[in-house]
Amino acid sequence: MTKFTRRNFLKAAGGTSALGALPASIRRALAIPAYNATGTVSDVKHVVMLMQENRSFNHYYGTMPGVRGFSDRFTIPTPNGSVWTQTGVDDEPVQPYHLDPMLGDAYVVGGNHSWQTMHAAWDHGIMKGWPKAKNANVSMGYLDADDLPFYRALAESFTICDAYHASVMGPTYPNRLFWQSGTNGARFGEGAVIETEASWTLDGGTPDQGLTWTTYAESLEAAGIRWKVYEFDKNRTGGSMNGAFRAFRQANVDLAAHGSPHAPYSPALEALSPLYKGYGNTMSVDRGLLADFAADIAAGRLPQVSWIIPPSIYQEHPHQSAAPQGEWYVERLLNILTADPDVWSKTVLLVNYDENDCFFDHMPPPAPPSPASEPGHYHGKSTVSTAGEYLDMGAFPGDAHPFTPDGNVVGAGMRVPMLVISPWSAGGWVNSQVFDHTSTLRFVERVFGVAPTTLTPWRQAVMGDLTSCFDFARPDSALPTLPRAPAQDAANALFAQQSAAPPVPVPALGATPLPVQPINGLVRSRALPYELHTGARVDTEHGTVQLEFKNTGKQAAVFHVYDRLNLTRPPRRYTVEAGKNLSDVWHAADNTPAGQYSLWVLGPQGFHRQFDGDASADARGFDTEMSIDYDPAANALHLRIANSGAAGASVTVTANAYRSDGPWNHTIGPDKTATQILSLADSHGWYDFTLRANDDKLIRRFAGRLETGMDSYCDPAMGVP
Repeated sequence: MTKFTRRNFLKAAGGTSALGALPASIRRALAIPAYNATGTVSDVKHVVMLMQENRSFNHYYGTMPGVRGFSDRFTIPTPNGSVWTQTGVDDEPVQPYHLDPMLGDAYVVGGNHSWQTMHAAWDHGIMKGWPKAKNANVSMGYLDADDLPFYRALAESFTICDAYHASVMGPTYPNRLFWQSGTNGARFGEGAVIETEASWTLDGGTPDQGLTWTTYAESLEAAGIRWKVYEFDKNRTGGSMNGAFRAFRQANVDLAAHGSPHAPYSPALEALSPLYKGYGNTMSVDRGLLADFAADIAAGRLPQVSWIIPPSIYQEHPHQSAAPQGEWYVERLLNILTADPDVWSKTVLLVNYDENDCFFDHMPPPAPPSPASEPGHYHGKSTVSTAGEYLDMGAFPGDAHPFTPDGNVVGAGMRVPMLVISPWSAGGWVNSQVFDHTSTLRFVERVFGVAPTTLTPWRQAVMGDLTSCFDFARPDSALPTLPRAPAQDAANALFAQQSAAPPVPVPALGATPLPVQPINGLVRSRALPYELHTGARVDTEHGTVQLEFKNTGKQAAVFHVYDRLNLTRPPRRYTVEAGKNLSDVWHAADNTPAGQYSLWVLGPQGFHRQFDGDASADARGFDTEMSIDYDPAANALHLRIANSGAAGASVTVTANAYRSDGPWNHTIGPDKTATQILSLADSHGWYDFTLRANDDKLIRRFAGRLETGMDSYCDPAMGVP
């Protein structure tokens, strides 16, 4: 039996003691230029999608340089004082801590991920008691670079998405339904799937009890696009969800005499029913270990669209699989794809995770406004219809465990890992556009022209289509140098060792330092479609503050607003489509002391605005506000400070990061305006300034990244103390 010393342990896990380049054949294949016939998305000829199980973004990549992880400069305010200090199972505070595999069962531990516990942990965005809601302090645990060396190297060599979310704030099955069909049923108002139940497997009911909407595979079939789901004998842990649908169940009944669903896939079976390749035994040669997939490539039969369902032992589901086993499986898949340079030059591989299990992530998901206690009222607004985005309907007739509708938002869920691996996405990029599982369908639509028919208007507006992850006109030819993934036997042995290991001890508060993201130079970041604005108007007569949200970009965005004087209340969320605006009012007169306000605004890619002050009538004789105009051509901000009050105002603008000059002082008389141009050229478009007026009676902070339409870099101040 292998003795698991730290050296052997890291070697088995593929860690730093086993670093090395990929074999020469794979390196040569990766070096082959991308297919570049048109310089557009049309150059993609194959899309391969592999979904793993139950990991949050912070849990896997929170310490990776450049991404919005543990060194995020703008974390949400919470009643606990910090989003990093959560209320634990015994009401004791718990902070993120390293799940060190040498100390226990780091790779295989998990917890509850039901609809109920997920919503309780999120708490409409308040997010103060995550481990208590999950009944698992281990939910605050994370893995580091040495624990996931192959995955970390893939992320640093290709493209990682740090704003990719699960579709449902719930478990496996509803999220995989979104991945394969664009909805969990709430879209149609007749019922919804919110849990992982046996009733939604192939043998969980008769055809007339199956789901009725059109899966994306059926849409591809109708359009003549070649597709296939690669799966071994109905994996029930995280398998294909096509078997939950009436059409596929009926095909199974019709093909029962031919051995369906256990009979190995054959063209003859597909000729009897093209749906067989969507639920049948299509990876039978080596029990799901990709030999059939490799055979299809060798025979020139690789479909245009492929869904790959690994066997449960390689899916990374806690208690059933360890991360190094998933690394081995993904490397095997990559080796198969790159063994044929012509195939790899035309292929996009998408590796994502269905949901976050119990694991914590600090970024509140972009969701529609939460319902308020008063019927018909919400904590926020939306310019686009949110119909189909709330659990205000019951279960389907075939559901074995019907539930009571609670009116909660369906999603988006928490962030999960997403790697975009292709010749057009190589080079070490971070993409911070907001995506979810429907984004994979939207990407296939962009490539092959087949639109999913089941997406809600809200999803179509808010979630991107992944095309911003690529540069088809100028693909990066940089050759990734990757460590080897662990060998299969070593990975399997590691899972057995971890399954028998004791729990990793949860450190006492302050016993270990909070995790940080190391400073590792500039990390490349893709251009994004966002151009967002938030401004304030104070009404001292009525003691109110009005915020206006404006979107002059190309993609809808969700603004989160936290009232820092009332953090036990749900934050308000505002979905604003491109070219539109919204406004809302806060009653500062009701606060204590009366008139005080402190509003904290969060948007995509570090967009932040803070509005602090006093709205009482006797607080000030001045009336100062600021507005910001973006100047992408000059990579600069134009700051306009207007004083419409009866008294003069003394204003100071200070840089909080990125530059060492300033502060800049302005004295603005009644009915006068001051302007200031702030260049962002030296900070790659990033800015963070605070405006203070008349002895801090008014404070405005504005931070984010100016989008110029050009690729740039991740926040260069990330990780800086």
